[in-house]
Amino acid sequence: MSAQRLPYPLLAPKAFEALQGLSMQLAKSSVGKTILDLIYLRVSQINGCAFCLDMHSKDMRRAGESQTRIDTLAGWRDSPFFDDREKAVLAWTEAVARIESSHAPDVDYDPLKAHFSDAEIVDMTFAIAAISAWNRMAISMRAQPRS
Repeated sequence: MSAQRLPYPLLAPKAFEALQGLSMQLAKSSVGKTILDLIYLRVSQINGCAFCLDMHSKDMRRAGESQTRIDTLAGWRDSPFFDDREKAVLAWTEAVARIESSHAPDVDYDPLKAHFSDAEIVDMTFAIAAISAWNRMAISMRAQPRS
């Protein structure tokens, strides 16, 4: 990968701070860290963001997430390591991350209602949108993972 193209946090500090503010607000939501981490890592897998994959997998391990769940996240539909609640979130995550082809169908939305409040569903959808924005900035500006 090439060197970072532009120092986007320095060139657009207000926009960067606004996106950081959204992420910090979501961290305070009742959705919980485990669900947010699954969203962030899965969307980063879909988008192929090496910077975010590195950061979020490290964060998850530090928080006590098992390596097995991190390793099998991309195959969550067939993995026995995710419960129905998490699978509902991951289906919605994929539908929203791939909105251009999925159009966020009811089949992916409806299962959320059994496990989450309306506010939590909105927060999770904001989380999907936020990590998508972070992925797009990191990929397009060639942000480099830190060792």
